[in-house]
Amino acid sequence: MPYATVNRIELFYEEHGAGQPLILLHGWGTCGEVWSAQREEFARDHRVVVPDWRGCGRSGRPTGSNTIADNAEDVLALAAALELEDPVLVGCSAGAAIVLEAAGRAPSSVRAVVAVDGPGYWPAEQKAERLVELRQALRTDRPETVRQWVVDWYGPLADPSLLEWTMQQILKSSESIDEILTDAVRRNPRDTVGKLAMPAVFIHGKLDAEIPVEVSEALAELAPHGEAHIMEESGHMPHVEQPVEFNALLRSVLGRVAAPGAVSPAERD
Repeated sequence: MPYATVNRIELFYEEHGAGQPLILLHGWGTCGEVWSAQREEFARDHRVVVPDWRGCGRSGRPTGSNTIADNAEDVLALAAALELEDPVLVGCSAGAAIVLEAAGRAPSSVRAVVAVDGPGYWPAEQKAERLVELRQALRTDRPETVRQWVVDWYGPLADPSLLEWTMQQILKSSESIDEILTDAVRRNPRDTVGKLAMPAVFIHGKLDAEIPVEVSEALAELAPHGEAHIMEESGHMPHVEQPVEFNALLRSVLGRVAAPGAVSPAERD
């Protein structure tokens, strides 16, 4: 099984296919398995790299911090270690916050960034209070808290078996991931998205009960090269709930922002 040691953390990753590099980053507590439908589809014509971020899945458990910035640096270090040239970064939920942070830190080496149902809780600022309560509940009874929370992650058309599958992934992850929850509400993506030099695409499930669809719509307007795409019948995990529809949308996006002849990071200046 492939591992890369980056920033003193052993990151597990899968790699498939060849072509334009595509990094797929999961959200809070889950692992790279949430991208199984995309891994197979896009490996036909992309070099697809699917890591488990620190504290999740088969990656190492950090003894220090586990913040959005830490994970963004891990993504960039992994891309460098694997010699990925101008990757497209795709992240869901907390993973969206991480890939946007990574893109802002390395504008000359990221071709495009795709944020799926993320990257934060604005404009529902009351979520900050809820997440404080959530962290306390996770310390008190983690399994039951996760079970109740995950119900809100999926739309009404989602396969019910996804709830247990998702919950088991989260319960196998390190409790260090909870720091991401606090970190997420301290950040306002409106402050930084306007500085992104590369295409920034926001995909959002309209039925998302966690993060309002207005987040992606507003950030797409603020980004210099932003665009928003709404999946009408999906909740917080559209790539898992409706993989066929999601893959078609992502392929269309990649065809414009990462196709041969598209402007590379080195050419933007």
